[in-house]
Amino acid sequence: TSITKIMRFSIAAVTAAIAAASTIALGADAFVPPLPSSIHGRASLSLSKNGCGYTKTSFLTEKRWQPLRSTVNENEVAEIAAAIDGVDADDGDDDDDDDKTPTTATASSDKSVKTEEAKEGEEVKEGEEEFKLVLEEVPPASYEITSSPGAAPGGSGDVHTLTVHLGKPGHPDPIVIETGKIGRQASAAVTLTRGDSVLYSTASRDKDVRDVDFLPLSVEHQERFSSAGLTSGAFNKRDGRPGEHEILVCRLIDRPLRPLIAEGWRHDTQLLSWILSYDGARTCDPLAITASAAALWLSDVPLIKPVAAAMVGYVDGQLVLNPTLEQMKHSRLELTVAGTKDAVLMIEGAADFLPESLMVEAVAFGHEAIKIQCEGLEELAKVAGKPKLLDTIEKPPEGLQEAVDERYAARIDEIYGGDLSKEEQSASQSQLSKSVVEEMEELYPEERSAITAALKDLMCRRMFVKAKTHGTRIDGRRLDEVRTIDSEAGLFPRVHGSALFTRGQTQVVATTTLGDSGMRQKIDRISGMMQKRFYLQYTFPPSCVGETGRVGMPGRREVGHGNLAERALSPSLPAEEDFPYAIRVESLVTESNGSSSMASVCGGSLALMDAGVPVKSPVAGIAMGMLLGDKGSISDDDAVIVSDILGTEDALGTMDFKVAGDKEGITAFQLDIKCEGLTLETMARALDQAREGRLHILGEMEKALEGPRAELPPTVPRVMKMKISEDSIGKVIGPGGRQIRALIEDFGLANIDVEESGDIQLSGFDSKQMEKAKEMIESLTSGSGGGGRGGGRGERAPRVEYAGPDAEEGKTYTGKITGIHQFGVFLEILPGAEDGTTPGLEGLCHVSELHIERVRNCEGFIRGMNTETLEVVYLGKNKKGQHQLSRKRVMEERGVRARGGGGGGRRPATPSPPEPEMTKEEVDVIAKAIENATD
Repeated sequence: TSITKIMRFSIAAVTAAIAAASTIALGADAFVPPLPSSIHGRASLSLSKNGCGYTKTSFLTEKRWQPLRSTVNENEVAEIAAAIDGVDADDGDDDDDDDKTPTTATASSDKSVKTEEAKEGEEVKEGEEEFKLVLEEVPPASYEITSSPGAAPGGSGDVHTLTVHLGKPGHPDPIVIETGKIGRQASAAVTLTRGDSVLYSTASRDKDVRDVDFLPLSVEHQERFSSAGLTSGAFNKRDGRPGEHEILVCRLIDRPLRPLIAEGWRHDTQLLSWILSYDGARTCDPLAITASAAALWLSDVPLIKPVAAAMVGYVDGQLVLNPTLEQMKHSRLELTVAGTKDAVLMIEGAADFLPESLMVEAVAFGHEAIKIQCEGLEELAKVAGKPKLLDTIEKPPEGLQEAVDERYAARIDEIYGGDLSKEEQSASQSQLSKSVVEEMEELYPEERSAITAALKDLMCRRMFVKAKTHGTRIDGRRLDEVRTIDSEAGLFPRVHGSALFTRGQTQVVATTTLGDSGMRQKIDRISGMMQKRFYLQYTFPPSCVGETGRVGMPGRREVGHGNLAERALSPSLPAEEDFPYAIRVESLVTESNGSSSMASVCGGSLALMDAGVPVKSPVAGIAMGMLLGDKGSISDDDAVIVSDILGTEDALGTMDFKVAGDKEGITAFQLDIKCEGLTLETMARALDQAREGRLHILGEMEKALEGPRAELPPTVPRVMKMKISEDSIGKVIGPGGRQIRALIEDFGLANIDVEESGDIQLSGFDSKQMEKAKEMIESLTSGSGGGGRGGGRGERAPRVEYAGPDAEEGKTYTGKITGIHQFGVFLEILPGAEDGTTPGLEGLCHVSELHIERVRNCEGFIRGMNTETLEVVYLGKNKKGQHQLSRKRVMEERGVRARGGGGGGRRPATPSPPEPEMTKEEVDVIAKAIENATD
């Protein structure tokens, strides 16, 4: 068994423990990485059957050593404990006082710290292959532009190609951007290729100028199922409305580009993006940002600077650029960064309780890859870009801004005095805006939009001056002060978990619902069917801001805010092995005056604990803002950082930086900028201030609920797990699912979920009936029980088996589909009795035997075929007695081959079957016929 011990000591004690463990594991020559005097993060000392392991965190630069010992005995544990006890207690206290941050060395912490062997809380199973990070060597960072004559019929102009090597280990495939070949009628169009993934993006704008006071920009992104060799499961087999992930990518594209389009641009502008080919190796999200930004940069739309994006992971103690999907399974960080070569414009992502210092380091790491891409795009625009259309941008009348400043600065200062409520301040601003337009239109006729913009600019600058000069904000708070917090848990009697979280004039009602694995959210994507065990749904009705409006399907803003809150809470949830429930959190915003998404994080965390979910720690979120004297510049030392921003500060400020986490580290973050970028120094300041605010909010939340409830509410269905052999799965499901439906009905269960591995989850409210159902399943799978009805009301009749002729091994049958699962398809290849007294012969066509190429989504693949039967070859029984079928064997026999080059090339033509050889008699007959014809 594993031997673990949680330790919370001084740096000296931790160092002594590491030295003792290293000596035991590696001998006297063991290298012990030094610990600095100030630590922000965690170290892990693991004593288990896998040996001693020392987990490197962000503050160490040395590589970890591999454990060489397979066992640790009790004497050796005592030796390590003695090394800890030998440390002078006074020295340890001094160290802790100097740090101001407790240092934690943990072998089995509640936080999910990844060790060299596995994620914490997961032991490496015997015979299971351990993941080891391997990063290939790559060429140095560089870019190259080539041009070739246009080859399309009737085409004009050249085809220009930009090839960028990012220069980061583990990313061998260059990013190739090509323009001039496809989509030549758009203002600009590009294809972006990385490996076998290809994206196509266009930028277009209308000729006419709209009379509006905002930028009319729209973004659409589509993951085409055909890019992965799939077909949509919709009735008409056509890709439909955008899914949740596509909406999130649209937001990722929009957010860094919108602030860099020239002020006053009023042409309808549209960015479209498609994934045309997907290799399944890495996510295409950052590529969609770069491709759309490249198209916009090459068009005549006045984008000020080129923009690019990158993704950063944190695997095995190393930052990894654009990690593979396999690497992301082991990553403690998922960070998407977008920006120019000078500064960062947008960040989005989630983390596993990582320290603020590592977050800044990761952003800087990703920005290095952005720089080389932007430099290449600058050069590409010189040979392929269109002149920017600036003639239609109307400049404000000369002297208008000065006149507005002189007349109304004092009145704005009165409104921002800090004595007005939200309603009073909003009414005063509306009245002022109306007066300004009426008065200034007499001096500047037909310049309503310019007057409104001038007033908004003045309000931004007066807000900055007040904060910079007096250190107070428009509601009278200090710069780092959080509004009054009031929270309550357990509001509704029949709900599994509920909470009311109020911060100032922002309020959220959060609820938690627990269910079995059948309650998981299923999402069909090009990478396959994804089942989410935990999901959060955010609702922002118009009534929460005192307005009326459309109510129905969630808008893009609601999808984005809900996803951010979901990612913030996800790292705090227990492993499914420890808590086998699907979890749904709903957040209903009932009042809003800034940062309702972060209020959803706080309310959601309280609702989870109220439902009895054993979370690792409470999680809170806070929104940070930034005020600048000049919004058209990059953030500098003069920038003012404010905590817990109001709606007005969000609208008039230059930054919305949302950060969520617990007392130890960050779990989610989102940054939006309205200026030309944010420097890393300013970001570090904002993160430090956000941490102080987050700790304050967590303290206020503890007043309502200190931790999870000890027991689950009686309204939560109980869950029971059991395991059967894989060859008995068909006995539990039955023909067409009849057996499993009978079990659910007869024993009054909520659901029975059967996995491919043989794991079964039963859920219901009556524990006794669940036990009886479990006994029945054991009876069915042991061969002593059978089908029939009667469940909990009496003994079942023996199950009726197939009584017809045996299937012939190697023979092709046309099987009727009786069940579709992620692991394969059940088919009836031989019919039962005509009177229905005996069932037909069923077999399983495993997902690996469905096609000669990999099938990522079994259910979607079968639905896309739109058929009720499949031709399969009977392979016989396996060692477990299961009837095995193969559709792949049928295709191979007919000469169908897989596509070459990993799916990037054209499918080879089906070869003709070889000509049969003639017998001697046939040759003699033909020879005699020839002789007769000659005669």
